Amino acid sequence: MRLDGIPLWDGTEYRGPVDLSWEPDRIISVQPDALPGHNGLCVLPGLVDTHVHLVGYAGPGDPPDFATWPLVTTRDEQVLHGAAHAQRAMRNGVTTVRDLAGDEAQIALRRVFDAGVLPGPRIQVHGVVGMTAGHNDLFVPPAFPVRKPTADGPDECRKLVRAWARAGMDGIKLTTSGGVLSIGDKNAWRNYTRDEIRAVVDEAHALGMLVASHAHSEDGIRVAVEEGVDSIEHGTLMSTDLAETLAARGTPVAPTLLINEAIAEGRVPVTPEASAKAAELIARRDVLLAQAAALGVRFVLGTDANGHHVQFGDQFAEVVHMTRVLGMDAESALRAATSDAADSIGMPVGRIAPGLGADFVVLRGRPWERIEDLATENIVAVVSRGRVVAGRLPVSP
Repeated sequence: MRLDGIPLWDGTEYRGPVDLSWEPDRIISVQPDALPGHNGLCVLPGLVDTHVHLVGYAGPGDPPDFATWPLVTTRDEQVLHGAAHAQRAMRNGVTTVRDLAGDEAQIALRRVFDAGVLPGPRIQVHGVVGMTAGHNDLFVPPAFPVRKPTADGPDECRKLVRAWARAGMDGIKLTTSGGVLSIGDKNAWRNYTRDEIRAVVDEAHALGMLVASHAHSEDGIRVAVEEGVDSIEHGTLMSTDLAETLAARGTPVAPTLLINEAIAEGRVPVTPEASAKAAELIARRDVLLAQAAALGVRFVLGTDANGHHVQFGDQFAEVVHMTRVLGMDAESALRAATSDAADSIGMPVGRIAPGLGADFVVLRGRPWERIEDLATENIVAVVSRGRVVAGRLPVSP
């Protein structure tokens, strides 16, 4: 399996025309080619979305109510929707995803895709550690008896981290502020004491798991950073001093831009409460995040895609939007969505180089020069784990 003379952007920079060969699931060789071919096409690594939620409604037409669908749909059926979302992401050029609210369902999907039972992207799964009445707990109405696990106090937090490790999780998602779509809370609400956060980070790191912290508020970001989490999710109200600290440490931040705009503007079905919370964040977000990017904060691709508010297939649009909101140039945004995103979650992908996983996209255009060329309608073919999963490879000249 090979492509000869195709222009390559390899995850870090443009390399010119190359002869690219691979076998499932490994890139064998990348050699310069003095005879360019494939006029108007290029190849770049498959994208890495570090923040998704696979299990959600994936069917056609208007989606059912976001809050009640999980409560009235069997878990078996939900898993099938999750598989559909994962495959949709893959066909749209996103060949690695990290689910940040996973349980045994997403672990099952990861194993099935890894084993080749079904075609699918590479998946990492993080289990949530959240408090009673915290962001993760408030997606379920108070009277509903079937609830997600919660943990209160340092010892319970350690135990839930251990339970997720036993289940086979790759990492932990920690909530240190309120959220937008959770019902009845505020973005500024504290989620967890410092002692509880310290216990989660310590236990997860002791078990070799990364900790991603959901944090919108300045206080939520600050305590997460000070207690040593490995990434910040959202990071919306990031102050100058926090941006300087994050930049110095190289801590990745997934800004999830499109979803909060869609909720704030009412472009997707949401409650008035959620729309108002998102609008309050958006009013301050752009200036703060652009300032953070200028200070050197390491932004990576993270969409919060769930099939309801952001679709699996909107990832290309998110990367383009990162250039507009954060002021990143085209190559910086592409690195944030490929090599740097992969490095931030410890996955051997995101680059096209010998020995790495064979995940890449053949695309019309030159997105490292013109980021608008990064569009799903420009996809010619997607290769995931060395196999063509969308479109058709161009014939070598």
